[in-house]
Amino acid sequence: MRGNGMKISCGLAPALAVVDHAQLAESLGYDRVWLYDSPAIYLDIWVSLARVAEHTDHIGLGTAVLVPSLRHVVATASAIASIEAAAPGRLACGFGTGATARWTVGKDALSLKATGDYLRQLRGLLRGDVVEVDDEKVQMCQLPAYAPARPIDVPFLLSALGPKGQQLAREVADGVMTVGFGLGGFDWSAQLVVGTVLNAGESLESDRVKASAGPWYAIMAHGAWESLPVAADGFPAGAEWRAELESLRPEEERHLAVHEGHATTVTDLDRILVDAAGDGIVGLGWVAEADGIRTKLKESEAAGSTEIIFAPSGPDIERELRLFAEAAGL
Repeated sequence: MRGNGMKISCGLAPALAVVDHAQLAESLGYDRVWLYDSPAIYLDIWVSLARVAEHTDHIGLGTAVLVPSLRHVVATASAIASIEAAAPGRLACGFGTGATARWTVGKDALSLKATGDYLRQLRGLLRGDVVEVDDEKVQMCQLPAYAPARPIDVPFLLSALGPKGQQLAREVADGVMTVGFGLGGFDWSAQLVVGTVLNAGESLESDRVKASAGPWYAIMAHGAWESLPVAADGFPAGAEWRAELESLRPEEERHLAVHEGHATTVTDLDRILVDAAGDGIVGLGWVAEADGIRTKLKESEAAGSTEIIFAPSGPDIERELRLFAEAAGL
């Protein structure tokens, strides 16, 4: 059912099975495999991308999304060069101001200014320019035998979606990346979607749906808690969830428990939320039978999305990738 020019990609956590899942995605016809960047929760994104590049033939590679503060800009430039050398022309890099990746180290999201400065520095380094970082002049100085020739032209996407964020994306990136909705006005508008393809007649309250859609449902409560802990009480069983969290960890360590299993697993703690969700388990996700998924793809294309990134979760990633690919007509 692929629309006119609509690309269908997938988003995966850098996990022990990431190569197997990427190989399956390639065999199913997904356009690109985007890996998440949250080193307190997953394996290292660059090592994982290198492994995927080595064990696949043609599928695109991507970061969804890199958080600038996690690495010095020279280290990121060198990592991009490394993947470009291993898989020329296959890499695209999504960036963001950071949410969970920074919350897990006790920090708030970056400012747009800091994010924009980092991307400008990174562009300059990949061109081969001398740029200023922390009041010092830096440059990629690798000799020809040690890195691809500069300029290294890798497309950037930015996940920063308010008016100021969209303006920054036009200044420093090649497109945008959204979560849960389509956004027009960009040549490259990648929309990350979550959820699961239902079996015929399957209940939203089945154990399988809870396991597959539950991780992304719980993330909404995690985000609410980060803004103000009592905000999580607005979710069904949210007060019970918060009380359990507070019994597990001292206050200064609770952010570590909140984000455990992010976007992958319904933890014992999050089971409290997921079991109470009822039909609300859908959240912002695409939880529908195949015909419903096809309808949502058409709606996203009409809204301006040029690429859908399906981000499966739960215990059976292979099942999720196969059924979404079938629904999307890959």
